[in-house]
Amino acid sequence: MDNKKVGLSDTTKAKTEPKSFRRNPIIGTKFTIAISSAKGGVGKSTFATNLALALKRVGCKVGILDADVYGPSLPKLFAINEKPETNGQKLKPIIKYNIQCMSIGFLTDEQTPMIWRGPMVISAIKTFTEKVEWKDLDFLIVDMPPGTGDTQLTFAQGIKVDTAIILSTSQEIALADVKRGIRMFDKLGVSILGLVENMSYFIGDDKKKYNIFGEGGVKRISLEFKKEFLCEIPINSDVGKAGDRGMPIVEEKPEHEISKIFIEIADRLKKKYLN
Repeated sequence: MDNKKVGLSDTTKAKTEPKSFRRNPIIGTKFTIAISSAKGGVGKSTFATNLALALKRVGCKVGILDADVYGPSLPKLFAINEKPETNGQKLKPIIKYNIQCMSIGFLTDEQTPMIWRGPMVISAIKTFTEKVEWKDLDFLIVDMPPGTGDTQLTFAQGIKVDTAIILSTSQEIALADVKRGIRMFDKLGVSILGLVENMSYFIGDDKKKYNIFGEGGVKRISLEFKKEFLCEIPINSDVGKAGDRGMPIVEEKPEHEISKIFIEIADRLKKKYLN
């Protein structure tokens, strides 16, 4: 595993400086970290939940906001089947594994489709960032949906996002969307901590390494855009099984090789922002 060190540009104004927006911090939090990709199916939700648990393990107070209104994953990944309480003005996060949690999936039936237009999505995001009683958090991890649409713009323009971690596989079709995501954050003046290549390779029973989704693509993009390459995370069936059980790998098996990758990233975030 390689753990070395490891804007939405438009065609007519490729060198435009990032715009300045009035960004408001989320009350009750110190630092907000967006987990993004612009591509679906690359493991953002699994990454976000495990990073939150790793930050807790290194001594941080953590919350996680599932910002994917159309496809919330947190209820399943954390096995949460209850609705949040409210005091009439604010929602109270549900506490699981000592993590403060919020998701649209807590407020709707699992099989109910969210057939919402953009303004309703924006309203939901504002509710989760302005009307949730987050308490004394060092970090709020935001699991972003795919794309570069209303949710991303609402966060990037109106909310103080301290940094973003970009996740992708090495597959060219995923990297094409990731480039758009990087350009979006650059254009909107949101710093990118670095890029992670998820599902990077698989070690077979024959002990050979198989690059199922290609090889080296995320590292190449990080060089192209002058972003830091944070790490590779291999495919491991234990990760998926743990998530399906509602107890992500960092919580279920903190000594697992995959858990150690997340704990290394968490330790780095703690040193960068809290020390």
